[in-house]
This record gives sequence, structure tokens and C-alpha cells, in this order.
Amino acid sequence: MQDLIQKAGQVKLLVMDVDGILSNGQIIYDANGVETKAFSVHDGVGVKSLARYGILTAIITGRSSAMVNKRAAEMGVNHVVQGRDDKLIALNELLSSLDPALNITAADCAYMGDDLPDIKAMQTVGFAATVPNAHAEVIKRSDMVTTRAGGTGAVREICDLILKGHGHYQDFIAHYTLDEAQTQDKQS
Repeated sequence: MQDLIQKAGQVKLLVMDVDGILSNGQIIYDANGVETKAFSVHDGVGVKSLARYGILTAIITGRSSAMVNKRAAEMGVNHVVQGRDDKLIALNELLSSLDPALNITAADCAYMGDDLPDIKAMQTVGFAATVPNAHAEVIKRSDMVTTRAGGTGAVREICDLILKGHGHYQDFIAHYTLDEAQTQDKQS
């Protein structure tokens, strides 16, 4: 686990797929043909936590959907790339579009994907992660497999690991907990 925390500590940009990572991978159409997806609020807190500490986030997805833009905006995702089948080319274009002063290369990225179109991008980055229900070929090429499935908090696991690697996890948790003095006052 310490090796994973160390690798996660190098991450300056987390790149995520949508279907199967931020959502459970199901595409549901209502009677009017309107597509819906379900997203985890836990993932949202995790993505927002990275922003608090200056770690960038991006989405690269093969499909295009207005709801992805909406969810990305709610979470504060820095970059959204939709409708791209070749995720490696999309990743390289994204990296070349970043401010050179950020000095972010593929080695500084974590990539979360779950299916074959994600593999090349995952093989290029410094830290590759997936979910337990990912395609077997993706699992074989990942540094980490989360305990949670896509759309159920898997991204949060990676966000927490990145915060631990950067030494920010305890500070982040402190925003949501009472300190000992406050706890003792409550018990008095």
C-alpha cells in the first residue's frame, strides 16, 4: 500500500472516464429516449477535495452528454473532453493544452478507466486505476483496483489516496471533524 501512496503523491492531474467509473456504466433511456446516469456524491466530495489542494481533474469520455457537463461543473472538474474514442490522443491533446508553467506530463497523471478504450491512456500515465468490474485486460494493466465499483465511490478511493500521497488527507478530514477539545466539551 505504501508504494501506491507514494505513486499517488506524484499525481498533479486525475483523469477519469465516465461510464463505468463516475457512473455504474449503465445507460438508461426513459420512455422519451432521454438518457440518464447516476453519479455518486462521494465521488463529488473526493473530486472537490483535490481542487482544495491544487490537484487538477479532467474527464475524457467516448460519449457526449449534457449531463456529464452538468455533473463535471458541480464537482469543479477543470477539463472535460467528450466524444473521443481514442483516449490516448485526447489525453495528449489535453496535456499539450495545459499552461506550460504547470509542468504536467503524462507521468504526473492518474487515469481511471474500466474498458479497452482506456488501456493506452492508462499505460501512459504514472498511476493507473480501475474498478473491480472492469474488463480483465484493464485490471491486468492497473496499478490499483478500487474496492468499490464505478458510480459507487470508486473515484473517492483514488482521491483519498492522492490526498494521502500529498500529505493532505488528515487536513482534509479535519475540515469535517471536531477536534479533541470540542469533543470533550460536548461530552461534559
